[in-house]
Amino acid sequence: MTQPQPICEVWRGPFLESLHLGHVVITDNTGQVIQAHGDRDVLIFPRSSAKMLQALPLVTSGAADAKGLSEMRLALSCASHSGAPLHVEAVDSWLSDLGLGEGDLRCGTEPSRDKELRHQMIRDSQAPCQIHHNCSGKHTGFLTLNQHLGGGSEYVDPDHPVQRACREAFEDVTGMTSPGFGIDGCSAPNFATSLQALARAMSFFATAHGRNDTQSRAAARLAAAMRAWPEHVAGKGRACTLLMRAAKEPLVVKTGAEGVFIAILPARGMGIALKASDGATRASECAIAALLVSLGVVDAAHPDVARFMTPKLHNGRGMEVGYLRPAPSLFAG
Repeated sequence: MTQPQPICEVWRGPFLESLHLGHVVITDNTGQVIQAHGDRDVLIFPRSSAKMLQALPLVTSGAADAKGLSEMRLALSCASHSGAPLHVEAVDSWLSDLGLGEGDLRCGTEPSRDKELRHQMIRDSQAPCQIHHNCSGKHTGFLTLNQHLGGGSEYVDPDHPVQRACREAFEDVTGMTSPGFGIDGCSAPNFATSLQALARAMSFFATAHGRNDTQSRAAARLAAAMRAWPEHVAGKGRACTLLMRAAKEPLVVKTGAEGVFIAILPARGMGIALKASDGATRASECAIAALLVSLGVVDAAHPDVARFMTPKLHNGRGMEVGYLRPAPSLFAG
């Protein structure tokens, strides 16, 4: 099957109102495809689901150890955080330790995604800054690597040593030469790859703890950091944070814009990559939760799983009017 397949259904009353289509690939501990829905070779931008790949040179170069980065900061380097106070304070402290400031970032400005902080800033007439951007942790990781490499200030330039290192690591662990890149929402290059190659990279991370080469040791450290600091990877109420906490075994999950989601399962050596064709986050969250349930990694009845796999739909009066559910074919591996 090369056409996108159903991954998420939207029901209103007794009728199927909408249907989200997409592609799914699951790979084993050798990187081989063991389950696929849709087109395994579909070319995608991984967007933020690839942040742990972009963070690999931070560790392999020796920059992380030279700067004494904590596990929490390694998790932040892979994060799409909410810009909540704990994230803002952590990034600000990291920048300060580098002798840098908000103006050295190149991610752009974004309002905090933390509702309480965003509203408080509005009341205080305080404008958001680049530290509130969900990618500011990744960019502080870029700055840390840049100091180590001695590169220029424009570290998001595709030809900059930081981004050349990111591309080399990306192509190494995906096992595929990227056909090109697009500029992400945070101004950094995002390298295109196939969904199968992205899943293969997740299997690389899932099996990294069993190998002793430099790249594998770095991947194992980053995955362990994400598992240990799930709230720094995303934030309160977010799918990545809640699904990792709900897991019955070691699990890393990471969302990406435009309906991308990945999972790393170290106990099984498995990787998962999926893409909702219409870019809908609700569909990718539903599908990743369903796949994890089908594998027995999380329980469908867990409230932090059900809120993404089978969320209820309510109208403006609070009436329950419908629900989402995963397409039944996702459970037919």
